[in-house]
Amino acid sequence: MKSQYRHVALIGKYASVPGAGAASTRDALEDIAHFLDSEGCEVVVEAETAANAGIVGYPVLDVAAIGAQCDLGLVVGGDGTMLGISRQLAPHNVPLIGINQGRLGFITDIPLEGYRTALTPMLRGEHTEDRRSLMHARVMRGGDCVFDALAMNDVVVNRGATSGMVELRVEVDGHFVANQRADGLIVASPTGSTAYALSAGGPLLHPANPGWVLVPIAPHTLSNRPIVLADAAEIAIEVVAGRDASANFDMQSLASLVHGDRITVRRSQHQVRFLHPKGWTYFDTLRRKLHWNEGA
Repeated sequence: MKSQYRHVALIGKYASVPGAGAASTRDALEDIAHFLDSEGCEVVVEAETAANAGIVGYPVLDVAAIGAQCDLGLVVGGDGTMLGISRQLAPHNVPLIGINQGRLGFITDIPLEGYRTALTPMLRGEHTEDRRSLMHARVMRGGDCVFDALAMNDVVVNRGATSGMVELRVEVDGHFVANQRADGLIVASPTGSTAYALSAGGPLLHPANPGWVLVPIAPHTLSNRPIVLADAAEIAIEVVAGRDASANFDMQSLASLVHGDRITVRRSQHQVRFLHPKGWTYFDTLRRKLHWNEGA
C-alpha cells in the first residue's frame, strides 16, 4: 500500500546541522525526498529551501503554489522553521508533519533518526491530527493599521534594549484591565505557552483549551500575575510610556512602536493542521522536552 498523499512538499531549514544521521540539511532533505519517491509521492521542494540548500532534480514551488497544489507539507528543521511555514500554509488548510533537526522540537516532534519508521504508516493515513489556533495581530496608529501579522506562538510587546520599563494599558473586549509597568507583556497561545511565556513564569496550556495566557515580563508590581483568557476575546495593548518599544510576532517579525500605538490580538479564522504518529499525545511531548520523570 502506497501513500494516500499524492503531492508532498518538502520544506527545510538551510543551515547545516552536524550529526543526527546526516552531514547537512541538504543530505537530510535529499534522503527524505528519495524515501517519499519510494512511497509513491510526487515530491516538490519549496523554492527557498531548494535555493538555499542546493536541492536539484525536483519541481520547485513557492508557498502559495504549495498551498494550492499539495496534499501535505513535510517540514524538516526546528520549531522556528515550522512556525514560519505554518502561518503561511494555514489559510490553505494543508496538513504538516514536522521532522526535528533542531534542539527542542515541541511542534517538529519526529526525530530525524529513524524518521522512516514514523512516516511509513503516517503516509498511509495512520496518524493523529492536531489543530492549533493562530492569533491575528494588528498595530493601530491613529486609526490606521500600520502592521498586520499572524502568530502561532505569541505576540510580545517589549521595552527598548537600552531603556527602562514600558507602561502598557491592557483592555479585554473593550474593558479596562490594568496599566502595567514592566519590561513587556506576552500574549501566548496554548502552543506558545511552552515558549517565551513559560520562561517568564506563565502556565502550560493544553492545546485543546480555547484560551490565551497574558504574561507580564518582570513586572514592577509583583501582584501582576499571568492570567488565562478565553481566545474569543479581543486583547488590546496600548503603549502609554517608555522608549523604543517594539512588538514581536513569533519572534520572527517586528514592529517598532510609538506612544499611543494599540496592538490588538484576536483569534484568527485559520488553524494549523499538524499530523503526529498514531497514539501521540501532548503529554508525551511534555515528558520528553521538559525532561519530566528523569531520575525516577
